[in-house]
Amino acid sequence: MAEPIESADTIDVQALGHRLYDLALVRSGDEPLLDPAGQPIKWLLDSRAALLRNDMFREVGLVLGQRLREQGVTQIVGYGYGSFGLVGAVLGAAGDDYPIHGGFLREGRKEHGRQRLLEGLIDPSEPIVLVDDILNSGQSALKSVSRLSAEGYEVYGVLTLFHFTWSGGRSRLASLGLWVSSLLDLNLRSA
Repeated sequence: MAEPIESADTIDVQALGHRLYDLALVRSGDEPLLDPAGQPIKWLLDSRAALLRNDMFREVGLVLGQRLREQGVTQIVGYGYGSFGLVGAVLGAAGDDYPIHGGFLREGRKEHGRQRLLEGLIDPSEPIVLVDDILNSGQSALKSVSRLSAEGYEVYGVLTLFHFTWSGGRSRLASLGLWVSSLLDLNLRSA
């Protein structure tokens, strides 16, 4: 049995990114895969499945939490289904010496109950980092930044597991003055 990892300082981030990639990669030979337009594709990354392993959950949480600490940010907001495990991993790995608060951005304001767009105890006077599994074109992140800004929140940056370098998402976000960080940059269009 492997010894539990207690600190992000002991994790080889590049090796972690590659292990995460290997676990998340799904090829069309394994099962039928479709893009958002319903067209067949050859591969995709399903990081949600990879994060359901306790070793990956803990290590990813420690590394992402360390990146937040380095930026001095203590609030994260997930957007999209791929962010659920990430927010949990970061919050689970955060220590008492550097508490991090989390939330989730809804697709639309809830029509009943508290009628919130943003769930969680997020302080609007403190900056937020958005988290998601993949940064591709940046359009989802830009939409989330816009929605949060309209609600009075300051978005400091975007933190993801994977960044597809060919689609310009990082430069779109950085052009707005946002900090952008990913665990692994991917520059190949086929897996």
